[in-house]
Amino acid sequence: MNIKEAKEQIKYTVTAYLTKDDLGRYVIPPSKQRPIFLMGPPGIGKTAIMEQVASELGIGLLSYSMTHHTRQSALGLPLIKHVNYFGNEYDISEYTMSEIISSIYEMMQSTDTKNGILFLDEINCVSETLAPIMLQFLQYKVFGRHEVPEGWIVVTAGNPPEYNHSVREFDIVTWDRLKRVDVEPDFDTWKEFAYLSGVHASVLTYLEIKKGNFYKVETTVDGKSFVTARGWDDLSQMIQLYEMHNIPVNRKLISQYIQNEKIAQDFSIYYDLYNKYKSDYQINDILSGNVSEDIKNRAKKAKFDERFSLIGLMLDSVMTDMKASIDMEDMLSELLVTLKRFKKEVKTSETASKLMSDYVAEYQKAYHNSLKSNSLSDVQQKRILMVIQILKEEIKLIQMDTSGNPFSIVKKDFDDRVKDFHCNVENTSSKVKNMFVFCDEAFQNGQELIILVTELTANPNSARFLGKYKVDEYFKYAKELMIHQRYIEINREIAELALP
Repeated sequence: MNIKEAKEQIKYTVTAYLTKDDLGRYVIPPSKQRPIFLMGPPGIGKTAIMEQVASELGIGLLSYSMTHHTRQSALGLPLIKHVNYFGNEYDISEYTMSEIISSIYEMMQSTDTKNGILFLDEINCVSETLAPIMLQFLQYKVFGRHEVPEGWIVVTAGNPPEYNHSVREFDIVTWDRLKRVDVEPDFDTWKEFAYLSGVHASVLTYLEIKKGNFYKVETTVDGKSFVTARGWDDLSQMIQLYEMHNIPVNRKLISQYIQNEKIAQDFSIYYDLYNKYKSDYQINDILSGNVSEDIKNRAKKAKFDERFSLIGLMLDSVMTDMKASIDMEDMLSELLVTLKRFKKEVKTSETASKLMSDYVAEYQKAYHNSLKSNSLSDVQQKRILMVIQILKEEIKLIQMDTSGNPFSIVKKDFDDRVKDFHCNVENTSSKVKNMFVFCDEAFQNGQELIILVTELTANPNSARFLGKYKVDEYFKYAKELMIHQRYIEINREIAELALP
C-alpha cells in the first residue's frame, strides 16, 4: 500500500485500540493490542505520518530510533533490592525503569497527556545484545518489569532486508503478535503531502515529468546510489532558504540530498531552466491580466516540457496565495472564539489588559505542552503563534485606549483584519481567473487546461479555497473538461464492445 493508505490503517487502529466500553474498560485490552509494525524502505515518510496521526487524533507522540539504544538504556540498569519473604531478608536483582518507559511518564506528567503513540523506528536493526529484549517487548510490551502505560499505543517501523544488511528476521511467533503494514513509495500520494507542506514548485514539476526519479535505490560499482522522498523534501526546504538569501542553488547543493549522480545532474539542469522560464514569462503580469502578446505567442509555440513548467510557475504563485488565505481564515476563526470569550468576561477597562494577558498565558501553556507531546502539526503551531502575536498587539491597544470601552477597540482591530482577509481572497480569485484566461488563449483547450484543473483539485488547500470562494472560470473549465472526458470514456466503452 502507499503511505497515505498506511497512515489511514494506523489511524484506524489507534482509534480502535483507544475505544472503551460503558464501564471505562478498553474494548481490546492493552495486553491484546498488537503493536503495529510499519515495514517500508528508508526515507519514505514513516516518521512524518506518525506525526500526522498524532496531530489529527490530538494525542501525544514519543519517537525513538532503536539503533541509537543500548541494552542498558532500553532495559534499565541493574540494582540490588532488599525484600522480606516469610520473615527472611533477601537481596534480589532488579532493573531501574527504562529510559523509554520513563520518558512516557515524564510526558504524561509534564503535559497532562493521557493517550499517545510510542513510535520505535528501525526496530529490526538493533544490536545483537538488544535483540532478545526487543523481541520480548514486541510480544509483551515490557522493558524489564515496566510496561507501556495504558492509553499508549506501540507503533514500530523497520526497513526490508534488501535496504539494510543489519536487518534481523523475526520468527513466526513474533510476527504472529504484530499488526504488519507494508508500504511502498508512490509519487502521486506523496504529492498531496508536498502540497500541504509547501514543497518547492521546481521539485514538484520536475517529478511530475519524471516520476521514475522520485524514489530509486541502486547498487553500483561505487556503492549505493539512492533518491528518497525525504531527500526531495529536505532539498526543497534548502532551495527555498537559498533563494530567500540570494544564495545560488547549484549541483553541489543538489547532490548533497539527491545521492544519485544522473538524477542530481538532471534536476540541476531542469532547475536552471525553471528559473529561466520564471524570468522570461513574467508570471506576475500573467496573473494580473497584463500579459503581453509576445508572452502569449511564446507559450503557444513552446514544447510541452516548457509549457508544463510555465503551468507549474503559475500554480505555485496562486496556490501559495490560496494557502495563505486558508491559513488566515483558520487563524481568524480561532481568534474569534477568544474575542467572544473576552466580550463575555471583560468587566471594566482596568481589568481588560489583565484578562487578555491571561488568554495569552493559556495559549502559551497549551502551545508548549503540545510541542512537548508532539501533538501539533506545523500548520497548527503557526496558527497558535499568530493568535498569540495578535493578542499581544491587542493588549497594547487596550493599554493605549482612553475611551473606556476596550471591547470596541479589540472589535475594530478584528474587523480590520477580516477586511484585509477578504481583499486577499479577491486578489487571489482574480489571479486564478487571469490564469485560466491566459491558458485558454495560449493553449486553446489543450491538455494544459486539464493539468491546471487537475492540480487545483488535487491540492487540498486550493480545493478548499475554490470550494468556498467560487471562481467561475475554474468551475467552467472543470465542467467542460469533465464532459469531454466522459465523451472520451463513452467512445472507448463503445469501441470495446466491438459492435459490427
